[in-house]
Amino acid sequence: MELLPRRKEIRLKNYNYASNGYYFVTICTNKNRPCIKKYRREMEEILLNLPKKFPGVIIDYYNLMPTHIHIILFFENVHTPLSQVIRSFKALVTKVTGEKFFWQRNYYEHVIRTEKALSKIRKYIYNNPLVEKLEFGQFYGTASDSQ
Repeated sequence: MELLPRRKEIRLKNYNYASNGYYFVTICTNKNRPCIKKYRREMEEILLNLPKKFPGVIIDYYNLMPTHIHIILFFENVHTPLSQVIRSFKALVTKVTGEKFFWQRNYYEHVIRTEKALSKIRKYIYNNPLVEKLEFGQFYGTASDSQ
């Protein structure tokens, strides 16, 4: 039996991902297939209904591109961690599309720490959704890619 490669830990250690605040999430399609456009309506409906399923989750801003989706979520007194919200979204999209391997494994997240960063991330999502590498330092005025 072949073992899967060990995943790199990309989450903040000892951080409570159910904490109040803003989260910037990027979810990519499996093998970067451009299949989101085909299911755009269904995906938006699932996304916009997440607050009904998870009280306290607010969809602040989002943009669907052919191969990925950017979402800014706001958590206010949510008792469910971010990972469970994203897992539910991905599972519902997979079920509705009927495509077994719709999504790439995992997702990218960033805890937004300041209002200035929130504004810059919103602009990034709106103006430049096809930039391949995201440098988080640009949102905080530093050269580092820290989280």
